[in-house]
Amino acid sequence: MRLAKSFTLEADINEYVDRTKGDRSASERVNELLKRAMQAEQYDRLEAEAAIFFGKAAADRSESKALQDAAVRSFDRD
Repeated sequence: MRLAKSFTLEADINEYVDRTKGDRSASERVNELLKRAMQAEQYDRLEAEAAIFFGKAAADRSESKALQDAAVRSFDRD
């Protein structure tokens, strides 16, 4: 579903859309650019979440290392 909306664009953005739209309408080009921007923002958020997640995993590394050391000592006894 498409909605007719009115937005104000900066002159350089409007010129860019006009230069790059090809055979499509300006609205189609703007929609394409906005979808790409939305996807880029989603990737940025996912990247930030991954950095936090793996940062916590690195902080928990000492616990993993202690468990591994205990396992090795256990195998050595057997």
